Amino acid sequence: MDQFKFHDMTLTWLKGGTTFLDGGAMFGVVPKPLWSRKYPVNENNQIELPTDPILIQYQGKNMLVDTGVGNNKFTEKQLRNFGVTEQSFIDDGLVEMGLLSEDIDYILMTHLHFDHACGLTKWEQDKLVPTFPNAKIFVSQVEWDEMREPNIRSANTYWKENWEPVQHLVAPFTDKLDVLPGIEMVHTGGHSNGHSIIKLTQNGETILHMADIMPTHAHQNPLWVLAYDDYPMTSVFAKEKLMKEALEKGYWFSFYHDAYYRLIKWNETGKEVIGELKRTREEMKEETVLKG
Repeated sequence: MDQFKFHDMTLTWLKGGTTFLDGGAMFGVVPKPLWSRKYPVNENNQIELPTDPILIQYQGKNMLVDTGVGNNKFTEKQLRNFGVTEQSFIDDGLVEMGLLSEDIDYILMTHLHFDHACGLTKWEQDKLVPTFPNAKIFVSQVEWDEMREPNIRSANTYWKENWEPVQHLVAPFTDKLDVLPGIEMVHTGGHSNGHSIIKLTQNGETILHMADIMPTHAHQNPLWVLAYDDYPMTSVFAKEKLMKEALEKGYWFSFYHDAYYRLIKWNETGKEVIGELKRTREEMKEETVLKG
């Protein structure tokens, strides 16, 4: 597992599953000759997109950023259409860290699309129950409302199986939430109406988790947004504002879907990489650990 020591915080990326989605859909109106220079694509025009939650350990608390694709939630048709080649190994990762699912205190949900929220629940015999029974689940009020009453478009990704068993654990917020000192959730909209980003701040340094308004390093350009975005211009404006702030102040960027980078830092122009934590690939045997 890849780790990053960020002053008093420890970030560990857990294996939450892998999807292969259409590259064109992931880059919207951007022509393939442009985006394919920045992110590899297979012969079926699909790109590799892990769904790896981040375990944050800080001030005696164990927190997850999103929860992966879970297990046994998909039909054969869904597995094929969503390109799910691997489901979740979060429990194994937690055990490796000396933890159990019962030890998770908070879950920071950037949004509740299936590839982020399926891990919230699990099957026990023939009943769905909370995967993390002691965790308070933070999500924007807008997202929580749409999760429970999806529209004709969002019904494909907001599944009752992912919210009904955990509704007693959900703590919605409006606009912004300080989870702990140095951990802030900010509602942005865009990818979904209730989408949020996460800021981690320690000793004057910041890691910005842009979630699905910047799912990979290749989505750095504010105009490169997903065809999956419900409100693409909201994504563009939010991303433009956040990128300007982040590049000027030297923030790190962290990723949930990137198959190649866990973290990256660009210079002020955004054209030069000045810091990185690469994702450990299966063929790589040594665990990657950096310090910030």
